[in-house]
Amino acid sequence: MLVVEDEPVVRGVVVEVLRDLGYRALEAGEGKEALDLLRSARRIDLLVTDVGLPGGMNGRQLADAARELRPGLRVLFVTGYADAAGLAGDVLEPGMALITKPFEAVGLARRIRGLIEAR
Repeated sequence: MLVVEDEPVVRGVVVEVLRDLGYRALEAGEGKEALDLLRSARRIDLLVTDVGLPGGMNGRQLADAARELRPGLRVLFVTGYADAAGLAGDVLEPGMALITKPFEAVGLARRIRGLIEAR
């Protein structure tokens, strides 16, 4: 799992939920750092990314680049805005989901399990 979030507190919550579910989580604070991890040989089954990221690449752009590197990668977008960056539910590709901030750990865990088990 790869968690990309520029807010350390939010990133920490997501990583903790993943670890509670039994997954290992890699962390990145922005898109370039995440792409470096995605280019590595590390196993990554899910990308959890904030929609609004610093450094010139938003979460949707990161997800598109990630799926070029790793076709079929599951993606969970995290946003404070329900309609952010054209991510309304009807335009998400298969294997993608959206959760809005603030979220509860239980809801986040449910979304993550749903994406992972949908394989």
